[in-house]
Amino acid sequence: MIKVVLVDDQALFRAGVRMLVGSQPDMDVVGEAGDGREALEVITRTKPDVVLMDIRMPVMDGLTATAELLKNPDPPHIVMLTTFDLDEAAARAIQQGASGFLLKDAEPEFLLAAIRTVDSGSSVIAASATRELFAHFAPETRPVPPQYGDLTDREREIFALAARGLSNSEIATREFLSEATVKTHISRILAKLALRDRVQLVVFAFEHGLN
Repeated sequence: MIKVVLVDDQALFRAGVRMLVGSQPDMDVVGEAGDGREALEVITRTKPDVVLMDIRMPVMDGLTATAELLKNPDPPHIVMLTTFDLDEAAARAIQQGASGFLLKDAEPEFLLAAIRTVDSGSSVIAASATRELFAHFAPETRPVPPQYGDLTDREREIFALAARGLSNSEIATREFLSEATVKTHISRILAKLALRDRVQLVVFAFEHGLN
């Protein structure tokens, strides 16, 4: 069962998402909050797997709450909710460690698929959209860290393709590999670079001029 917490200052929006998520046999809404400060209390108490976090809220906004949550050693997967497809605040949240973002007017099926994807640890949610987001709000380039030098030539090739937002199947087709092999390579790349997921890989590429 995927435990979900909803954080949004619009009660009607929360009610709609709660009904949608609650209708799924593999999901359970274990808590909700109307602002970031309340969210921290609810999340500490309920220990969800996935948090749907609105960016703009009173008392404490979603960015501040996300930053606080990600200080914990084992934080939940956080998906930012926004009304803008190119939102600088969403870009900052993803830099902090959020697992991606969703538009509030996303199709219900897409929202449910996103929750399952993030919970699985794959966190490929909106990798291509994340790339577009960071192309628009390019962070300041930093020096390439030494651990990037630990990647093999093949891993660097796959890193570059993943950083462009390609899926495992797309990389497999392009590189004449099986999807299982690509998945293994991606896991090794993430481990070597100490990244949580593929969205963070996209961010890493942009931050260090490797895109």
